[in-house]
Amino acid sequence: MDSPTADDGRRRRNIEREFGVPFAGEILPPDQWTKTALRWKPPTPLDAEREFDRRAPLVIDLGCGNGRFLIGSAVWRPDHDHVGVDELPLVIRYAVRRGNQRGLANIRFGVMDAKTLIGALPSRSAAEIHCYHPQPYYQPEEIGKRLLTPQFLADLRDRLQPDGKVFLQTDHPAYWTYLLSVVPLLFDFQEQQGPWPDAPKGRTRREILALKRGLPVFRGRGTPKQGLDHGAIEAIVARAPLPTFDADRSLCDLDEREAEDATQRGAGPPWRRRGGRRG
Repeated sequence: MDSPTADDGRRRRNIEREFGVPFAGEILPPDQWTKTALRWKPPTPLDAEREFDRRAPLVIDLGCGNGRFLIGSAVWRPDHDHVGVDELPLVIRYAVRRGNQRGLANIRFGVMDAKTLIGALPSRSAAEIHCYHPQPYYQPEEIGKRLLTPQFLADLRDRLQPDGKVFLQTDHPAYWTYLLSVVPLLFDFQEQQGPWPDAPKGRTRREILALKRGLPVFRGRGTPKQGLDHGAIEAIVARAPLPTFDADRSLCDLDEREAEDATQRGAGPPWRRRGGRRG
């Protein structure tokens, strides 16, 4: 972090960095900290207006990791509310601490899996849903745990407002090939060429690591395809292929390097064997 005091005695902005890339916002004096742990608990539906005490566009991050992307969005878009979830308590602890330290009132983090959150969201309630680097699962017996199935994508479509947006990203070529075969059935989807304009060095920890190692990252966004009734969506889900692609264990290298780096930093492995996203 930067020193809190400049040579001339004036307060210097306290900026946190990871792999040399700054986190959005600055660490404020403790008397300006907020509480960003998610108050709502399932199984009751998530009432965003009650959670944030206002009505605002809702941004969801599934597998938010250490909160890098969502904190950046909350800092730069104070008129939007943000909810991020992850299955790992450790990374949520880091995300909550960072949100608190930046004095953010428009962000919440909770420990839960993506399906639980989406299951609790009312239809047409989200302005954006983000899912970056979902776990591809390399063991054949774990293929059924892959998150982005046709049914789950249909659930995302249902939770988005008609003009809402879904953002997907992975560094796994086979997963991306699969997504390109399924997502356009439910969304008007377009690939993003190159990094997102707001984060040329990476929106997430995982993306930063991949870019530093010269690995490809695949990105895209979409809006709900219009003109599909319930029956049409059910038919699409029934005939669309499941994510049974070969995950190619040779691609585990970045997982291992990321885990090694995190262990050296005392943060524990940021990727998960159980679900969600890596980094």
